[in-house]
Amino acid sequence: MKLQKPNDVMLQVSMRVITLFIFAFSFYLFLAGHNNPGGGFIGGLMTASAILVLYLAFDMKTITKAIPFSFTTMIGVGLLIAVATGIMSMLFGYPFLTHFFDYFLFPLFGEVELTTALFFDLGVYLVVVGAAMTIILAIAEDDK
Repeated sequence: MKLQKPNDVMLQVSMRVITLFIFAFSFYLFLAGHNNPGGGFIGGLMTASAILVLYLAFDMKTITKAIPFSFTTMIGVGLLIAVATGIMSMLFGYPFLTHFFDYFLFPLFGEVELTTALFFDLGVYLVVVGAAMTIILAIAEDDK
């Protein structure tokens, strides 16, 4: 008796749309984090949940091919960015992780506030995505 491959077209199409909304919301949370609730941690968790939705809708091989990131390397890069942000303030004679900001005029966006907290949040974001996905994939690949 030959088993048929399940037809998951509706699931896969709907999960692509849902994933797009989750990624957009995680990007919003990431950018809003230094002034409002959110930031690198919750934005990273939302991104990890969006990637997890893709893993649930598709098989492991397809998503690993589509997202060719090493999540353990992502943890290291995130830690490097977060620590480098703190050390940069020390190079200018300020305490570790001193926050700096200024306003810049961009043609399409108008006046935009840029902060060093954004770079720290980027490091936290990468660490959280990398750690969450490493843990989730380690549990999913467990054969026991």
